[in-house]
Amino acid sequence: MKTQPTENLQEQGRTPKGRFAKGFAQNPTGRKAGSRNKATQAALSLMEGQLEQITQTLIDAALDGDMTAIRLILERLVPPCKEKALPQIHLPAVTDAQSLPKLTAAILGAVADGRITPGEGQSLAALANTHAKNLELAELEQRIAALERTQSKGR
Repeated sequence: MKTQPTENLQEQGRTPKGRFAKGFAQNPTGRKAGSRNKATQAALSLMEGQLEQITQTLIDAALDGDMTAIRLILERLVPPCKEKALPQIHLPAVTDAQSLPKLTAAILGAVADGRITPGEGQSLAALANTHAKNLELAELEQRIAALERTQSKGR
């Protein structure tokens, strides 16, 4: 095995043993987003023009009861839905703390009627809670400003 001069190794960010030094990055920006490795590129080029036929063969196998094909279709071709839009439900406008119970009641009613799932209702309730905190902060800010005005007039 040939050894390289030490100064040449250090220029490459390597230790005297030839390993990369701690904290050294050959490519500090990293791999470009969306880039594919050579094996994937080769496989895609082999399948080019035949993907429709391969997909149809997979679907036919799934329809014939091949559980592996069914699993592949469900996992790869039809990925699970992470989040979806809620169905149209009427929620009252909330402009102050007194109107928050109406919003909560509307969310509970939508869950009880089956228009939205309990998980969706919980997400909406969390949004309502955040809105309530924002309203509370705005009200406190107004009160503090009013107190400061009255205090400055009294001086």
